[in-house]
Amino acid sequence: MNLQNLKLRAYEIENELFKEFEEVNDYIFKNPELGGVEYKSSKYIVDKMNEYGFKTIFPYCNIDTAFRAELGDEEGPTIAFISEYDALPGYGENNDEPAHACGHNWIAASTLGACVVLSKLKEHFKGKIVLIGTPAEETIGYKYNLVRSGAFDDIDAAFQMHIESCNNVNCKSLAMDSIEFEFEGLAAHSASHPHKGVNALDAVNLMFAGINALRQHVKSDVRIHGIITNGGQAANIVPEKSICQFYIRASERSYLEEVTQKVINCAKGAELMTGAKLSYRNFENPFDNIINVRSFQNTMKSNLEDIGVIDFYEGNNPPIGSTDIGNVSQVCPTMYTELSLNINPMVYVHEKEFLKYANSNESYELLNKAIKSMTTTALELYCDNKLLIKIKEEYLMLVGSK
Repeated sequence: MNLQNLKLRAYEIENELFKEFEEVNDYIFKNPELGGVEYKSSKYIVDKMNEYGFKTIFPYCNIDTAFRAELGDEEGPTIAFISEYDALPGYGENNDEPAHACGHNWIAASTLGACVVLSKLKEHFKGKIVLIGTPAEETIGYKYNLVRSGAFDDIDAAFQMHIESCNNVNCKSLAMDSIEFEFEGLAAHSASHPHKGVNALDAVNLMFAGINALRQHVKSDVRIHGIITNGGQAANIVPEKSICQFYIRASERSYLEEVTQKVINCAKGAELMTGAKLSYRNFENPFDNIINVRSFQNTMKSNLEDIGVIDFYEGNNPPIGSTDIGNVSQVCPTMYTELSLNINPMVYVHEKEFLKYANSNESYELLNKAIKSMTTTALELYCDNKLLIKIKEEYLMLVGSK
């Protein structure tokens, strides 16, 4: 069967199985779990992959809710689809419950769907189909741990899609460091003996002031934002301990490291000015920026156009956040794509209103397109070795230029 006929058959298989993929979307949505404790979601997906004949490893890389499911042979490319299934805190009906306000239920269903459709066509190509379950994208970012454990060392190319406000094959993400700063002072009565105290909250406030002064002297892509998580216990006690957390972001990891050191220096200056003892740590994993491969993007765009996805974002300022899929893109060519819901007015991820659409007919329509386009793009890589070589050569040039 030639490539074009394989693609047409992939469309047919996806249509035949689509109700099952809707059920995956629905189950994950109705069983929201926070990052790192996605026990129901991860087991549900693993059980499904076992049913479809995939060999599974669960837990994976010493992470309770990570998994790897694979099917195929060693005679061709190993292509991975990256699943996510953690929910956001505080979006549930009672405001203190998790809910899928970022659509990771949809990511889980779309990546599973692409793997299953490809498995039904496996007799027509050589290689391995892999689904990797990656917990806690919204918080800890376990793709960092998986990368460091070698989970992507054998991967020739990786895929993931995300619901966003526009159709975009040239997605950006900011590299990010997550640092918690703790200042330890000395408690004293704020009125009768303030001179005997060392004010840890003063150190935090001075650190914020230093960072605000720093903003003028960093590049425009930098984002620094923080909160105070401990500001003291009572107004009539000189704060003995004060803690703040910062996200520090930049377009490139290399420049981010410079900025992060400057933020740390602001904390050290606050320590010197107040006498409060400083300690700091990464409270979440570091995220890297996404490396985009133009030939990979062009292939995905062509397959999206074949199923009617148009109006791609062509500007220079798309919505930008940070994601640990950037860490994956540092070790293998990664096609991260954003697709837009067909709704008006637009509703954005991480908004309460998005919950109406994360498990809706509109999201199912998009799920259908996501599975088809990831499947057909993967088929091109399995069947056209020259294309895969081109993508990998371009990728190595980009990595080497960093």
